[in-house]
Amino acid sequence: MEKQADKAAAPADDGIHEELPVAVFRSPLGGYTQDQLEVGDILEKHGLKCVFAFDAASRARGVAIRFNPRNGRSLLPYAADSTIFLDGEPKDPLLKPITKVMLTVCAMTVVVAVLLKEGKMPEWLKGTKLGNLKFPPWVLACMVIVFMRLRKRTRDVMKKIGWSS
Repeated sequence: MEKQADKAAAPADDGIHEELPVAVFRSPLGGYTQDQLEVGDILEKHGLKCVFAFDAASRARGVAIRFNPRNGRSLLPYAADSTIFLDGEPKDPLLKPITKVMLTVCAMTVVVAVLLKEGKMPEWLKGTKLGNLKFPPWVLACMVIVFMRLRKRTRDVMKKIGWSS
């Protein structure tokens, strides 16, 4: 009876939680003087969007390891046979934006289909050539989405150039 009471009173998680690295690897140094880390290859191989220095003693993330975007090599030199602890940010999955676009197309298709079926076309639109055309609702939804995306990108480009506020 006492053993059951001791088990109930003892904390359930009295073990040590230890995290091991996801990957341990050797990376060759590159560059003209063979002292630069191939950060681009590491990012591509492990599916990361950025890499940070990691202090194993304090278990804290340090500064981002900066690299040249043209050749993918680190800006700072490293000594041969040195041990570097890295922490990285995983790449954003491609499924999320695709799902968002598909849900938007579906929602727009439903809205356009309901409006075309239930609503009546205005007289001024019936007199034009556009009033006689029959578009499937999904085509109209895609056209609206493409128009909105192009409008947003054009505005961003105009802001970058300085033509718009």
